[in-house]
Amino acid sequence: MYQRLSLNTMTTKRWTLREAVEATAAAGLPAIGLWRDRVAETGAEQAAKIVLDNGLRVSSLCRGGFLTGVDNAEAALDDNRRAIDEAATLSTPELVMVVGGIPDRDLVGARIRLAERLAELVPYAAERDVRLALEPLHPVFCADRAVISTLAQALELAAPHPARTVGVVVDTYHVWWDPALANSVARAGAQGRISSYQICDWLVPMAADPLVSRGMMGDGVIDFASITALVRDAGYDGDIEVEIFNETVWATDGVEILEAMKERYRELVLPVL
Repeated sequence: MYQRLSLNTMTTKRWTLREAVEATAAAGLPAIGLWRDRVAETGAEQAAKIVLDNGLRVSSLCRGGFLTGVDNAEAALDDNRRAIDEAATLSTPELVMVVGGIPDRDLVGARIRLAERLAELVPYAAERDVRLALEPLHPVFCADRAVISTLAQALELAAPHPARTVGVVVDTYHVWWDPALANSVARAGAQGRISSYQICDWLVPMAADPLVSRGMMGDGVIDFASITALVRDAGYDGDIEVEIFNETVWATDGVEILEAMKERYRELVLPVL
């Protein structure tokens, strides 16, 4: 039943790496999506061992990116190379890329720098069998987090590169509003570029900070059946990560969150797969 369900460690932010891995395994899930702060607790090699010893796989590593800066190009590229190495050590093929915002009011320039720096990273990632998974973020985050806001933009940025080296992330929180979503998901599937399907809900009313306004599936306005059907019909058969940024969720016992995840997945996502 849960062969594709994955806990993203941001959902249970208070847990250490080991706590998150052991609880995920105990809950009967097969996979876990790791953030680099959790990996840094032990180092990538020990993190890989903890995951393997608990019979799990790493669905993705988050995050690389932030490639749009004006003055920090080499530092950003070096950090992304480290992230690629970590992904390879963890045996996950997908490194989620939150690409970066606008440092100087020049949106066009930021997107040009992003494309140039992505091209520099692709050969390094390809040598290590890691795919750079471009994640479009809701437009509210364009200024500070991601200058790509739609799957169509992500696909355009990925287009010069083979599908095995650059993919895209379908995150319901970020793409549910997009009137071109059906076409873009179909295109991504036809190109073999869907790297990850991440799910959580859009709450109404929102929290004061949109970053921490994600909700458990079913608590907001997103139609998970329709988006899941799009992803299914596009041929994606990989892991489905629950990634929630929410102060209330973070304050809740992690085991309760895992059980709620499983229940909502059974109700809202699994029937469509």
